[in-house]
Amino acid sequence: MCSTSCLWVNNRAWRKRRVDSPLHADNVRRESSAFWRRQRLTGRKSIVTWARLKSPWVLHFNSGACNGCDIEVVALLTPKYDVERFGIKLEPSPRHADVLLTTGAVTRQCAERLKRIYEQMPEPKFVVAIGACACSGGVFAGNYNVLGGVDKVIPVNAYIPGCPPRPEAIIDGVVKLLKTLEGEA
Repeated sequence: MCSTSCLWVNNRAWRKRRVDSPLHADNVRRESSAFWRRQRLTGRKSIVTWARLKSPWVLHFNSGACNGCDIEVVALLTPKYDVERFGIKLEPSPRHADVLLTTGAVTRQCAERLKRIYEQMPEPKFVVAIGACACSGGVFAGNYNVLGGVDKVIPVNAYIPGCPPRPEAIIDGVVKLLKTLEGEA
């Protein structure tokens, strides 16, 4: 009988010590919820911005070109370049994308579609023009059906020149854009 009552007393004392411990589940929940409440009030946008800069989801859009730049963008997904190690993920939907990679000169037919895709992207959104055609219209500039580079239709954050640019240049351009934006955030 005595051993049972002693066990019960020790068990109660252990419970009391456990509740006072900073590692107790209730205390951890309380502190973590206070942390997230504080973040919700002060830094919700900063957390979202930080997450987007650390793991951007990109959408690729070809507005009409020879597909040379498109092949280089697809090469980024191969094991040789493996852009996922930077946290970059190719996303098919503009509603989930953070960065829009555009290739090719903007034609009259694609201009409205490009504007609509840009408007569907959530804030903050970034645009990267890849290749000579996307930067300035390339060899198609001055054609009756070509409006010019991407910056004639939507604002561009980074230009990656070349015909076609190497995959290393595309990775370098996107990473430099993200580092520049990280400094501003």
